[in-house]
Amino acid sequence: MNVRTRFAPSPTGYLHIGGARTALFSWLYARKMGGTFILRIEDTDRERSTQASVDAILEGMAWLNLGHDEGPFYQTQRFDRYAEVIQQLVASGHAYRCYCSKEELEQMREGQMARKENPRYNGLWRDRQDETPPAGIEPVIRFRNPQTGVVEINDVVRGKITISNAELDDLIIARSDGTPTYNLTVVVDDIDMQVTHVIRGDDHISNTPRQINIMRALGFEPPKFAHLPMILGSDGQRLSKRHGAVGVMQYRDDGFIPQAVLNYLVRLGWSHGDQEIFSREEMVELFSLEAINRAPSAFNTEKLLWLNQHYIKTLPVAELEAQLQWHLQAQALDISTGPALAAVINAQRERAKTLVEMVAISRYFYEEFAEFDPVAVQKQFKADTADNLLVVHDELAALATWQGEAIHAAIQAACETLGLKLGKVGPPLRVAVTGSASSPSLEITLELIGRERVLQRIQRAIGFIRTLAA
Repeated sequence: MNVRTRFAPSPTGYLHIGGARTALFSWLYARKMGGTFILRIEDTDRERSTQASVDAILEGMAWLNLGHDEGPFYQTQRFDRYAEVIQQLVASGHAYRCYCSKEELEQMREGQMARKENPRYNGLWRDRQDETPPAGIEPVIRFRNPQTGVVEINDVVRGKITISNAELDDLIIARSDGTPTYNLTVVVDDIDMQVTHVIRGDDHISNTPRQINIMRALGFEPPKFAHLPMILGSDGQRLSKRHGAVGVMQYRDDGFIPQAVLNYLVRLGWSHGDQEIFSREEMVELFSLEAINRAPSAFNTEKLLWLNQHYIKTLPVAELEAQLQWHLQAQALDISTGPALAAVINAQRERAKTLVEMVAISRYFYEEFAEFDPVAVQKQFKADTADNLLVVHDELAALATWQGEAIHAAIQAACETLGLKLGKVGPPLRVAVTGSASSPSLEITLELIGRERVLQRIQRAIGFIRTLAA
């Protein structure tokens, strides 16, 4: 069997983290089985679907590098096909026209609620197709759901699920204006696209028996289903914006690396022993639907940050260079005059949790800082610091080569001249050339900043300190 999976988002908002996990699991299973991964845009909700949301979904999938083999298919481009199937169901007696008015449906609902029954369509027009329809009402078309028996779902994740047909009413498959509804379009698409495995969130479980019944009415056996457990926030409630659940591209904007996001997502509900770090190749090799946990997973931002820092530390420099370009532009940092970006990455990769942070802490390599950090000034700039820095300045200015080893030797020579240990000279020097108390090792920091800038900044710091003392 050629495995065919699909990711079928509705373009009514951004690609959120739960959708991204569904896409990843569907993509992984297709790759694992040597199958086909389909991207389908379910845009039949014309009022809520937007092109901006479509673009956000496509951008998110591209950023995560979850390439599709077929598609993207758009349901709004398949209305003729849906109309054909709807008429087929009517002709075969599996669907019928319902002329209930809004008032009748509301009265039906109120009566059921008064009797403490679940509101549902009572089949009023199910057996009245020979009657003359009332004037002025455009009918909807309802699926004639079986009234006896059960629907059994052998869910790969949740096991056997049994739902009585008596619990299901006759759902609408075409609105009064002729547009098809979700449960109809999904079935037709899955049939036409020969989908073998439907991997989606467990909020769709209530739809599944209805879709199975429609599919069987059309003469097809349903695909295998794998319903993924929900993702929870740290408080145990369903993940939402208040937990930081944002669009996938927001993670890009916040400085996360796609490899880290994918690694984090794959562990939200799936595991392989105690392993935490997975390369893309390992994910494909090790993934299985059967290993997905039934219990909900909790989203942990600190864990995601830990993973992100791991990838910043370990990814090839060229990969980080490519990903930093967007952030350099977003933070308006011009690196045309300054050290090679690869050298800065190597100096800073142990110190940054996000790419945003890496750009922020690397600005002094490329541009002048506006002011010295007040806390660092109070701690490091003392009455004798200006004279000490002048000695360091002169040692550095005399260097024949501007390299880390020579820079270190010059600073050591200044310490000997002053009769001070490096712990007394180094920290003020760091503040003088970077504006803060934090940087990579002094010799690397000074080498990357460059001779001219370093000497100018030391002189600036000397002037600043003497102004303070005046």
